[in-house]
Order: sequence, then structure tokens, then C-alpha cells
Amino acid sequence: MSDTIRAYDAQATALAAKYESVPAGQVHAALLEFVLRGADLLALVVGAGSGRDAAWLAADGFEVVAVEPAAGMRAEAMRRHPDPCIRWLDDRLPDLGAVHQLGLAFDLILLSAVWMHVPPPARARVFRKLVTLLKPGGVLLMSLREGPSEPDRPMWPAPAGEVEALARVHGLAVLRSVATNDRLGRPDVRWTGMCLRLPDDGAGALPLLRGIILNDDKSSTYKLGLLRAVARIADATPALAVAHPDIDAVEVPLGLVALNWVRMYLPLVSAGLPQMPGNAGPDGLGFAKTGFRELLASDVAAQDLRIGANFAGDRAAAVSRALAEARRTIATMPANYITFPNSDARVFTAAPATPARPGRELTLDGEVLRAFGTLTVPGHVWRTLQRLGVWVEPVLVGEWSRLMRAYGERMGRPVGSGEAEAALAWLDPIRDTQLARIVAQRLLDQGRQVTCVWTGAWIGSGPGTLDIDHCLPWSAWPCGDLWNLLPATPRVNQHLKRDRLPSAAALAGARTSIMAWWSDAWLSDPALQGRFEREAAAALPVPASASFEDIFAGLEWRRLRLRQDQQVQEWQGVRGDL
Repeated sequence: MSDTIRAYDAQATALAAKYESVPAGQVHAALLEFVLRGADLLALVVGAGSGRDAAWLAADGFEVVAVEPAAGMRAEAMRRHPDPCIRWLDDRLPDLGAVHQLGLAFDLILLSAVWMHVPPPARARVFRKLVTLLKPGGVLLMSLREGPSEPDRPMWPAPAGEVEALARVHGLAVLRSVATNDRLGRPDVRWTGMCLRLPDDGAGALPLLRGIILNDDKSSTYKLGLLRAVARIADATPALAVAHPDIDAVEVPLGLVALNWVRMYLPLVSAGLPQMPGNAGPDGLGFAKTGFRELLASDVAAQDLRIGANFAGDRAAAVSRALAEARRTIATMPANYITFPNSDARVFTAAPATPARPGRELTLDGEVLRAFGTLTVPGHVWRTLQRLGVWVEPVLVGEWSRLMRAYGERMGRPVGSGEAEAALAWLDPIRDTQLARIVAQRLLDQGRQVTCVWTGAWIGSGPGTLDIDHCLPWSAWPCGDLWNLLPATPRVNQHLKRDRLPSAAALAGARTSIMAWWSDAWLSDPALQGRFEREAAAALPVPASASFEDIFAGLEWRRLRLRQDQQVQEWQGVRGDL
């Protein structure tokens, strides 16, 4: 589609003016009754062009992700429609890789005058990609062109029957298919508007996960350990997952799975809680070899094992060995034996690798953890863990606790009420803003200006004048990463914003102040800069060697996902509290 993109890029101003001459409500009049209404709806516009349709949906209450691959057209659209409820993205069919990386699901997906640009051999793949982005009950709106191709923009026939056949394959209902004349008055061009809906059975991959958790035979807790390790990645560090190039799946670093595994099992083994019949210690556990035993005897706590953590000397060697041991056990045991119902086909595919021997220092970042290999997770499982993980986690913990009590009864080692659950508790980082406070005070002592990112007000050096705000609230998502810690006045942090999520407009309004704080606070020290970049790369959808602009965009995307997944109450900014 490169010729098509170049043509739209070169003619952006003229084409945008032509598209804007016809209101979106007229273009899509035949499908208006299927455009959803309500709060907190999310729309994806693929091939957003001049931004006309994106602005129409935003005005109707949607938050909109607008995808446009032609840079000139995207710039023209952003100029015409500078709406904070529209997030622009440079992405393209057939993969929509950047969209999938966000982990969002959409109530509505709109492709207006796009399908004819997709070569027929790629259409089945594109349709599958679109379906995986829909929420259950979500609708897909498409306009299909009939008529001759434009001389500078290659087009292929787009029959409605082809789309209907693809809908049947993927289980979508065709709600309407209606032909209309061309709104720009071209006599040889006609359009077919189509509305498709994904049924809402409320399940996703939940039946599969329920079967694995509750029904599968288990000779140990390993299957539960693997599921929970992947679920924690889907929730906290999804940016380290990479879309599989050929199938609907993602690849996560096997070292990160192993890191979560070791983090979970350390307190369980320390407490003497049995993980298989006849076992209440490290003996017999395949992963509890030299490295894991060294960690048991060391001062390394479970919550120390996190992205961005740095270890030196013997502790670095012990952590590296423990991850390698866990990686081997995961690949040969639970990943090998978790299968689809009535099948020998594995749900997870492990591809272990042997990382280079660590030196005297080990930093747990994405590159290091990927060196242990990859674990392939089916797309529907990944999406369910991302969107419904808050429901899956208690079931995992409950079944894991039940297994340990059953093992204990057989061994004559009773597991007390609450003992198993306490050891299984995922210890989030302690809510600690001290480092950000120290850095802000250091800047003030140097005579540097520190301002509240939300109001621009100067912060003094006296007691009670500085607060550190979690941009994305701790109560909704316990994240103490450096990029999430921002200076604010006590009045704003404690009385106005509190534990609310900044709205798209409030965050956009603070963009300059936030990036200035990042630069002043974290670029002056190479160690802090490295930590800042590692934490951002793990939690936010950002490219390699991300700039502050990329990281801020990633923060905006994470805000949107938190809003969609948890329906956190929004804060409209200081003006909204006046």
C-alpha cells in the first residue's frame, strides 16, 4: 500500500478539503442507529484521513484512536481537529501492530473508504486483526466502494459478499448492508455501508482458563504458577510483549516469566508451604537449585525482583542462576503440559535460550530478560488476561491455596487459615515518593525552579510546600516508577486531584510541565536516567530508545487503557474544580 500512502501524503490538503465538504453524519447516515451511545466508549478509526469521522465520534462522546499512515494527511487532520479526545497513531494495515501493542479493546471500529485499498490476499488476515480488537458486543462499520480505481491510488473490488463470508468465519452478525450513491456526486461510484457485530457471550478465553485452573490434573502448583506469572505481565508490564508476526499471539520474554515465577515461589518455599505432594521445602522442586537456594539464604526479598532492579556481585550471580533454573522448569513442565481441551496442542509455546554469562552486575531490563528466550501466548488468552485479569487473579490464588492445603493434609503439615493466601499475596512496591522528593529538594537547593505540573505554580523550599503526585493514581494501579512521580502543590494533590485519573485534556495541558520535570529530575544522573528509561520501556507502549515525547505519548496511552479497563473516576484539571 506504499503507493497509496504516498498519494494521500502528497495530496493531503486537497483531499482533506474534499472529505470535509460532506459531514460524517451524512456519509454514514444509513448506519447511524448502530453507532453506540453511552459513557466511556472507545472507537478506532482506521484510515482516518482528514479526521472528519474521528472528530464526529469524539463530539458524540467517544474517546477515539485515529490511525492514519500518511504523514501529510495525519498532520492536516490534527490541524483541523485538535481534540484531546482523539489520539493519533501512525500505523497501517494489514498488521496494525502499534494498535495491538496498546492492549485496548474497542466498542466501535470504523473503516470508511479503506477496504478497497487492501489487496484481496491480505483481507482475511486484516479482518481477523480487526475482530481481535473488538470488545464483545462491539460493532464494525465499513464502507465498501464500487467503481473504477483512482489513477494514482490503487484499488481492488470490494464486494459485500466477501465481507459477509469473513463475518461468518469469525462469528460476527451482519446487522445491515445497504447501498448508497456517492456523496461527492461521482456518477460511476457507489458505496455499500455495512455494520457487523461481535456477539457478547461474556467469555473470551475464560472457559479455557477456568478449565486449566480448576479442572486440569495437577501433580504440583506449576500450572497455576505459569498462568499467574503471565497474568502479572499482562497487567503490569504489557509493553514487553511483542506481537507474533504470523499468528494471533504475543511473545513475552521467558526471563520475565521466570522472574515472576521466582518472585512468587520465594515466600511460599520460605514458609514451608508444600508445592506438590510430599514436599514442603526446596527438595524435589525442579527450579529450586543453586540459584534459588542462594536467594532463599540471602537478603533478596520477593518484591526486590522487579523490572529495573540492579544486583551486583554474588547477588547478581544468584538471581541469574535462579532465572535460568526457573526458565528450564517452565519450558519442560507447565508449558509442556498445559493443553487445549481434548487435545495435545499446547496453549503456551516456550522457546528457551541461554543468555550470556552475567558479569558482576545485573540489571533486569527487557533486553536481559529476552535473552532467556520467549513464551508464546495465544492472542485470546492474552487479551482476556489484560482485560479480565482482575477476575482471573482471585481464582488462581484461591485454587493455589486449596492445593497447598490438600498437599499439607496428606503430609500431616496443616496449612492454617489465611497462611497460604498471605504467602501468595503479590507484594506491590511500597508506596514511596522519597526519591522524587529528594531530587526536587536538591533542585530547589541549587536555586532551580520546581513547579506544580498541574497548575504551573512555583513550589517553595519550605516545609509543607511540596507533594509528589502519582500521575496515574496508586489506588487504581500501584506504580512507583519514576515517570509516574510528579511534583505538585499539597492543595492539588491532596484536595483537588486526589486519587482520580487525569482526563485526556488535563494530561495534555500538563505535557510541557511534565516533560520539563522529567528532564530536570532524571537526566542529571546516569543511574536515574537508566532507571527512568527501563521502567518506562516495561510499563508503557514506547519504541526502543524512546524520547520524552514518546514516553509522554506512552503515558497517554496507559491513561486511556486504565480508564477503559477500570473505569477510574476522571479529574478534569484545576479548572474543573473551580
